Amino acid sequence: MPAFSLEPSQTARCAELRALAADRLRPLAEKGEPGRVNRPLVAELGRLGLLERLFTSGALDLCLMRESLAHACTEAETALALQGLGAHPVHAHGTPAQRDRWLPAVGEGSAVAAFALSEPGAGSDAAALGLRAEGEGEGNGGPSPAGPPSNPSRTAGPVAESDGSARWRLTGDKCWISNAPEADFYTVFARTTPGAGARGVTAFLVPADRPGLTGTALDMLSPHPIGALAFDAVPVSADDVLGEVDRGFRVAMGTLNLFRPSVGAFAVGMAQAALDATLAHTSRRDAFGGKLRDLQSVAHTVAEMALRTDAARLMVYAAATAYDEGAPDVPKRAAMAKLLATETAQYVVDTAVQLHGARALQRGHLLEHLYREVRAPRIYEGASEVQRGIIAKELYADLEVS
Repeated sequence: MPAFSLEPSQTARCAELRALAADRLRPLAEKGEPGRVNRPLVAELGRLGLLERLFTSGALDLCLMRESLAHACTEAETALALQGLGAHPVHAHGTPAQRDRWLPAVGEGSAVAAFALSEPGAGSDAAALGLRAEGEGEGNGGPSPAGPPSNPSRTAGPVAESDGSARWRLTGDKCWISNAPEADFYTVFARTTPGAGARGVTAFLVPADRPGLTGTALDMLSPHPIGALAFDAVPVSADDVLGEVDRGFRVAMGTLNLFRPSVGAFAVGMAQAALDATLAHTSRRDAFGGKLRDLQSVAHTVAEMALRTDAARLMVYAAATAYDEGAPDVPKRAAMAKLLATETAQYVVDTAVQLHGARALQRGHLLEHLYREVRAPRIYEGASEVQRGIIAKELYADLEVS
């Protein structure tokens, strides 16, 4: 891998985004209600053209956007990322009708998207999904889906009607879904073939107004909109499928391979904000006859914070570049980037709190905010332990090939 550096235009764009986040997005974020979708903030992201870039940019540009926004306004970063996560499957796998219906509204910030993968009993193990997509009439003497697919062209459940009428009923629960229950549509992953593991999952585009779909908000540590969804025989049709029947796991993993490095970028942005605050604080804080920065233990700690932050940043950029270039080792690089960056950010923010002392624990302090924000990325989109499993699997696969 060659040495990595940003182009001057990219560096300038990052500086511009940090300024926009501080001047135009931060005030809107501060007016939002914790745990609720901040629609004015989402709309402003659309007016600034940032949401449109989710569908026209590569992985590296996505990382630069997320890192820059996170440095000044984590709420804006999260709002942007959730729009991308929920809508990317539509962009990548949707039909022309699905794309025309939803992507312009997502891009302008008038429609809120959500990615509904996790369940109460299937978080990081996406292949263990329990939300059922049952064929129309199933359980009432009607036909039921066949067993695990042996033919890639096999269709699960009854044959679809030509008018796209309801073909399946979704029954079950989703949990820890960002933007739920306030999103306008959900990318939902459900089991169409029982007992088939990852091969029996289908992705559906489900508008929020479908009968039988309800949701409740969850009160979480981070002030993001997160909720649970209940599906009570929610009707979906062939027109709602994203990609191919029983091939939804590929839709999910393709989306996560793109967004995992950018989760790392979000973490790097928070780490850099914590590092910058620590440099300023230790330079002006009087202690033991001098400044905090004059204490060797403090100076060495700050150096360690900077070292880890830069190392994580480079790994994130390398993973994103590999994705953009179509490299064969994207899953491994994406997992490495997310793992290193999120664990690094946890260390940097925690250390920054320690060096600031009690003031950093006051509600409203930047580090108090970052301390609550930084914990979740080590869990969502695959916990750190899952990333280590992916890395090991890919390493041993490479060994077998060679």
